[in-house]
Amino acid sequence: MRAPITLEGAKRLRAELEELKSVKRPAVIAAIAEARSHGDLKENAEYHAAREQQGFIEGRIQQLESELSHADIIDVSKLDVGDKVVFGAKVTIADVETDEEKRYQIVGDLEADIKLGLIAISSPVARALIGKHAGDTVTIEAPAGSREYEIVDVSYRD
Repeated sequence: MRAPITLEGAKRLRAELEELKSVKRPAVIAAIAEARSHGDLKENAEYHAAREQQGFIEGRIQQLESELSHADIIDVSKLDVGDKVVFGAKVTIADVETDEEKRYQIVGDLEADIKLGLIAISSPVARALIGKHAGDTVTIEAPAGSREYEIVDVSYRD
């Protein structure tokens, strides 16, 4: 099964991949060469730190290349589903008790980043919202208990 990812998410991951390949990989190779020139590698903390960083960078490059090659890229601006919440939707919800509003975009697991308001389609919040419409009320189970939210707005454009 191909993992869904938004067009914007694919662009962000490709930019990260390009940065890793063109900037960070050459920098860590230079750091390894510099540390190697300092002599004895057994007690060379700079060398070991640079090698560890290189392993992390190479692992992330492989992960991104694999994920992007197996991703199903979806241009959400072309979806025509009205105010129904589906993958890619930007959803504004309001806490029924406090009227506090939050805005999320439902994205693939690969691109989820709560700091950016990007929630994974597999998350409890996204699962509660999928299939609903603007004006609907949903109950979202949270560690502190269940909360009621009203779907204020659903859009597929910025």
